[in-house]
Amino acid sequence: MKTTHVADAVLQAALDLFSTQGYATTSVQQIVEAAGVTKGAMYHYFQSKDDLLFAIYDRILTLQKQHLDEIVAAGGETVAVIRAVCVDVVETSIDLMPEGTVFFRSMHMLSPARNLEVTRRRREYHDEFAALIARAQAEGTVRTDVPRPVLIAHFYSDVHYLSYWYSPSGPESKSEVAHQLADLFLRSITVEDG
Repeated sequence: MKTTHVADAVLQAALDLFSTQGYATTSVQQIVEAAGVTKGAMYHYFQSKDDLLFAIYDRILTLQKQHLDEIVAAGGETVAVIRAVCVDVVETSIDLMPEGTVFFRSMHMLSPARNLEVTRRRREYHDEFAALIARAQAEGTVRTDVPRPVLIAHFYSDVHYLSYWYSPSGPESKSEVAHQLADLFLRSITVEDG
């Protein structure tokens, strides 16, 4: 989607309103008033509130998939690649915490077509991450006594709950938290030498 000042203003207004008063109780009229645009201007970029909710989450999906592809393409030892991916997903989730919070609260309200699209794109990311874990298992560096889906869920459950406990104004930076979570995860899944 080509973005403009109008599209950005509408998305920001929608994000702010969805996060403070909820997706279901926010009207298109409230969004355009908060953005300082007309309904016609909004509808030039977004056909509905459903489009806005999808666009909010699209920021996260697009950025994290792009970073994942770049990290994997750069290569390196598999466990180091997994670590870099874990650090990135925590940092980007913190950077886009309002978007993630709004989406996870409201994703059940997406249209069936949009829900399928989100599921497909999340599956692409998941499958690429799972392939990294499988590669490390084949190399003997990641444990195989726990099913791969459980290993993956172990990490992503921490990511999905960031908004419940992490505060940017807290004592630790996003980078510190990202490295701590990645370290905890990797210590729990890697095979100890000797």
